[in-house]
Amino acid sequence: MSNTTLPLRAMAPAGDRGLVIACLMATWIIWGSTYLAIKWALVSFPPFFQMGTRFVAAGALLAAWAWTRGARWPTRDQWLSAGVLGLLMIGGGYGATATAQTSVSSGLVVSFIAVTPALVTLMQLPYGTRPSRLEAAGIVLGLTGVVMLTQGQGFGASLPGLLAMAVACGTWSLGTVWALHGLPGGRRLMLAEGPMGYASQMLAGGVLLLAASWALGETPRMPPDPRALGSWAYLVVAGSLVGFTAYMLLLQRTSAALASTYTFVNPVIGLVLGVTVGGEVVSRGEWFAAGVIAAGVVLLLLGKRAR
Repeated sequence: MSNTTLPLRAMAPAGDRGLVIACLMATWIIWGSTYLAIKWALVSFPPFFQMGTRFVAAGALLAAWAWTRGARWPTRDQWLSAGVLGLLMIGGGYGATATAQTSVSSGLVVSFIAVTPALVTLMQLPYGTRPSRLEAAGIVLGLTGVVMLTQGQGFGASLPGLLAMAVACGTWSLGTVWALHGLPGGRRLMLAEGPMGYASQMLAGGVLLLAASWALGETPRMPPDPRALGSWAYLVVAGSLVGFTAYMLLLQRTSAALASTYTFVNPVIGLVLGVTVGGEVVSRGEWFAAGVIAAGVVLLLLGKRAR
């Protein structure tokens, strides 16, 4: 994110469209596959430890690369902003998601996350953003789908998993809104310029996750399972360095609605991979609930586009 302004332009300039398309592909395809990778990595790496080490490693690599290209180290205020967004989007969003996957399948987790655009829209109400009728219908439909999903055998059998996903979606949505509009008191959250800003957010969130891991007494399994180690490496490079950076670029260069379209594509990829590759079982009712959530996202995005 730029350290000069955080409000987004509705459309990306012509010169940015290629980058925007590439970022969309990253958030759509790569992020859709990371949920199964998280599940596999949990065999050797506990939730907070896995996410903390993942983002510290990715943040350090990105910061080192940005430093060699002349980027300035973040100021104190920029670190504070990185800490707030890192706590919400990485600490809460990713930490709680990994926690949920200890008891719920990866496909159902990614289906639940599809409700995020509805939460982002609702959380923007105090900032004067009012949904249109079509957007409101999408919000209602998406939340209805989530209620249906929680009645299935996956979330229905795991209250801790359900609560973890509620925390994950809530903190991620709040971080997205604060990145767009600033804190309720009007203070803007200003990250360092470009990649160094993304790196500082990853480092801040990763350190907070590792602190939580230490407090909870998490212990990784050593030596790690080869597939778990490979999944962790994939999460560092593809999920964090590429996917998370792509999402933050979209927040800067496009609208929040376009940046959130990954929540429509990810459930399809996550469910298919979970069933075909991960051997997960998803009932017909849960597939239908995921479809209802996806339909709500489509209505929400169509409403935003029309407005």
